[in-house]
Amino acid sequence: MNPFSRFLSRGVKDAPLTTFVAHWDRLEALVVGVYKGGVATPEDEAEWREVRRWLRGHYAAWEEALAPLWPETLVGGMPASTDPFLSLINLPAAADFVANWQAMQTLPAAREALNRLLLQRAGKHDEERG
Repeated sequence: MNPFSRFLSRGVKDAPLTTFVAHWDRLEALVVGVYKGGVATPEDEAEWREVRRWLRGHYAAWEEALAPLWPETLVGGMPASTDPFLSLINLPAAADFVANWQAMQTLPAAREALNRLLLQRAGKHDEERG
């Protein structure tokens, strides 16, 4: 898990959310690896099919919670105008990340929205305990 997200998730007792974040971490690692490598290997394509299938099947459960958060983020220095999660998971192949600077600029917006959701959920957990 992303180190900052791991820190934030310590206060979150929501297994489905932490599982979603873990799958998003896999997407991030794949996007960065393919972008930096300049090629999508057969292993990358297999990983993409698996991660994409899982995220597409589970994103709807988080879409409403993330919808007010991602518009507050930036993509390439500009306010996000489209859902960064869907922008990435709708790409059909890992090869679509080769030389895709827009995808690289979209990753931080999605991560920021996830981290904000983790903060919200951690706060709710603290309120329930307090």
